[in-house]
Amino acid sequence: MTTPPAAPLSGTWRAKPVGRVAAPLREQVVVVLREAILDFRLVPGQRLVERELVDRLGVSRTTVREALRELTTEGLVTVVPQRGAVVTAPSLEDARDLYAVRASLESLIVERFCERATRSQVLRLVAAVEGFAEAVAGRQEIRGVLTTKDRIYEVLVDGAGSTALQQITDGIQARVRMLRATSMSAGGRADVSVDELRAIAVAVQAKDAVAAASLYRDHIRAASVTALRHLEQSTSNPTPAQM
Repeated sequence: MTTPPAAPLSGTWRAKPVGRVAAPLREQVVVVLREAILDFRLVPGQRLVERELVDRLGVSRTTVREALRELTTEGLVTVVPQRGAVVTAPSLEDARDLYAVRASLESLIVERFCERATRSQVLRLVAAVEGFAEAVAGRQEIRGVLTTKDRIYEVLVDGAGSTALQQITDGIQARVRMLRATSMSAGGRADVSVDELRAIAVAVQAKDAVAAASLYRDHIRAASVTALRHLEQSTSNPTPAQM
């Protein structure tokens, strides 16, 4: 896996020391680091130096190591020989597999949503899609656009009523977040996504589970084409600093 060099934590990420609250310190550190990674305050390839994390978060080295170990199992952190822990930067092969799995699992969630969702949940889905459309039309920065799109996924998972599917897809969602940002930033892709999601919402309202799942699968595949193309270009044409 090729990971680009990145600046040290200082100057790139601001975090307050972890407070002493009910949750175990390790769990608090995991939450802080996970959110920083998913919000791109810690970027793919960023080194996670234990000493800097200890100083920044005000916890022990043991706590930091335990937190990094848990994030490694989630796929958000990778241990690279001679470099230590870094924020995961998926390879082209991994990205292809992640999108293939995501297309299958999330289309199944849509199918279950059609079968199980209440009228209220269907209306929430329509509202979430329109919220995403407004964010795109308003040209919000990518983090805000992704947040509104996450709400669509949250409504779908809630209405699907499957803890098993949620647990599996949550891990996939986290690992492809960087790729989703790349895809959504591509010219015109966000506008096309709005049309695709509105068509899915129409199929859901008609209780056509087969059509809705198929449209959602196509939506994920279309997003993957853009993201994988960008990733392939970045790996085949590295900058001088990456060579």
